[in-house]
Amino acid sequence: MRDNVYKIRDITIFMNKWAELLLGLAIVIVVIVLSWYSAYLGGFWNFRHAAWELFKGAIVWVLLGIGFIFIVLGISDLKE
Repeated sequence: MRDNVYKIRDITIFMNKWAELLLGLAIVIVVIVLSWYSAYLGGFWNFRHAAWELFKGAIVWVLLGIGFIFIVLGISDLKE
């Protein structure tokens, strides 16, 4: 009988846990160093400023979402 051609192949032969860990660590270090030193390039290439702005915006959206959740929970409690 033929094997299923749509079956997902075992990907662990390509990457083991240590290779994944080292690759992830290398990517994180490169991104941190790139964003730290990009502040000196200024203007368009300032990734540190962009990351800070995104973080500040994310805080606002998270707090807004928590507020809406509390409103929905309050309305749900009023119905009971």
